[in-house]
Formats: sequence, structure tokens, C-alpha cells
Amino acid sequence: MLRRFWAIFVARNREFLRDRQALGWSLLMPVLLVFGFSYAFNNSDEKLYQIGVYPADAPHTLGVFAVAHLDFVPVSSLETATTKVARHQLDMLLDVTNKRYWINEQSARGSILEHLLHGSDGTALRRESVNGQEIRYVDWVLPGILAMNMTFSALFGVGYVLVRYRKNGVLKRLQATPLGVFEFLVAQIASRLWLILLMGSLVYAGTYGFLQFKMYGSYLTLLLFFALGSVSMISLGLVLAARLRNEELASGLVDLIGWPMIFLSGVWFSLDNAHPVLQNIAQFLPLTHVVEGARAIMLDNAGVVELLPHIAVLIAMSLVFLIIGILNFLWE
Repeated sequence: MLRRFWAIFVARNREFLRDRQALGWSLLMPVLLVFGFSYAFNNSDEKLYQIGVYPADAPHTLGVFAVAHLDFVPVSSLETATTKVARHQLDMLLDVTNKRYWINEQSARGSILEHLLHGSDGTALRRESVNGQEIRYVDWVLPGILAMNMTFSALFGVGYVLVRYRKNGVLKRLQATPLGVFEFLVAQIASRLWLILLMGSLVYAGTYGFLQFKMYGSYLTLLLFFALGSVSMISLGLVLAARLRNEELASGLVDLIGWPMIFLSGVWFSLDNAHPVLQNIAQFLPLTHVVEGARAIMLDNAGVVELLPHIAVLIAMSLVFLIIGILNFLWE
């Protein structure tokens, strides 16, 4: 049994490593995404609020506004500037000459600036402070990019490949050997699992030297958690490949499942402000738990105890997917 398992395991690894296009894309695509998002959203001098100042040459650092992170925009026309305030293009407009200002009452940012301008209703506030470095967008999005690459590598590397084997008659020939379904599928899972972890590690190590990602948790915990998430995604790929015979249909189903799952799992943006229905749907997607767990490890120093809810869900999903995939698998 072990010899048959090892033969299939080695054969699948060699097939992938000899496919230079697939190997190159698995490494290049996530690297390009990481660097692209790093430079697109890296703005260390980001201004939090925009305040229009009239006249354009008037001094504007008045009282509490003499602070950093406020973007003062000189304006030459009050009419044009008030229109921008109405359209939320300016958070506040100051008329220094006549000592007046405009805000949009529907703008939360304008309301905050108004409170800054007037003070906190005269109430004395005690100052508290904390120390810490800013979490950049690239630090926040990196776990999602690694998880996204893992997802497509699993779905295409198992789901699509097994359909291709079935269409080309490879599975039919294997059926005539002593190889069993369980041995064959476990070998496919093991082969894809270590390749996903290897590719992810290379992407992280190759980009860390340039971007210096924040990592507050344990690398071992992160590796083991990604291994569990990979098993869940590979198992989902087995469900897709269990009976399909058409490569085009398999590719379409991978896209149909993969892309909505990526958009609903918080890969690119937080779901905290999303509709409750979408938040509930996201909890039924394995990628959501992979992304949230990986982020918790890297940015919040989460350990196994904090990850238990995600671990339990991923184990349950993996078992369900594996059972469905094995019971419905067809050689021909």
C-alpha cells in the first residue's frame, strides 16, 4: 500500500515541477500582488481629513487644527467649495476672513471636525497613550493573498487535474491496477499539500526582505494552520472532480466557486461593515476561516486556543468534503 501511495505521490510531484508555466505562475502571481498592493496603498503621510480654506492665501492652522494629518486645501471660490462640501469631497470649509465654516450634516467626518473645532463640550479629558507601529494595508492583506493563492492552487491542482486525468483515460488505466480510490486520493492530497506550503513559504520569504511584514505570532502555528486550510481546500477540489469529465466545465466551476469565495471571505477588504446576511454567508466558506485565522496569528499573536473555532470548522468541512469526494469518485 505504501509503495503504491509513494509512486502516485512522486509522479504527481514530478508532473507539477516539470510544468514550468504552472510553477512560475504559482510563484509570480502572489509576489506581484503583494508588491502591487504594498506600493499602491503605502502612504505613510496619509491625511485623514480634507479642509478647504478661503481665501487661498489665508493662514489655516487655527487653534486645535494646528495638528498633523489634516490636509488643508486652498480654495478660490466659496460657491465651488461649498458644492464640494455638499458632495463629501471636502470634509469642512473654513472662511478665515469672515470667521465662519461649512460642514455637511450627513458627513460623519465633518461632524468630527466640528467637535474638534469647538472642543469636547468644555469637558476636561485626561490623556491616555499607547505605543505601537502602524499596520500597513500590505500587512493586513498578505494573509488573504497567501490564502487566495492556496485556494486556486488546491482547486485547480486537484479538481481540474483529476478531471483531465479522467478525460485522457489516465484514471481508467489506473483502475486496472491494484491501486485503490483511497490510496490514490490521499496521494493527490499529500502531493498538493506540500507543494502549496512550499510555494507559500517561498512567496513569503522572497517578499519579506523587501517589505518587512509584521509577524507577531508563531511561524510554526501559521504553517500548521495553513496546512489545515489547504487540506480543506484540496478536499473541496475533490468534490468538484469526483464525477466531472469535461475540463471546460471543471474550470468554469472552479471560477464559479473560487472568485465569489474570495470576495466574500475578506481577502481584499474587511467584512465588518458588510450586510449581516453576507457576514453570515461568509462563515460557511472555508476561506473565511483561513483568512481570519491567519490574520489573527500574524497581527494579533493568536495561539491555538484563540484559533479553536476556526480549527473546528475547517476540520469539520475537510471531513465532509473528503467523505463526499471519496464516496462519489468515479475512475471513468
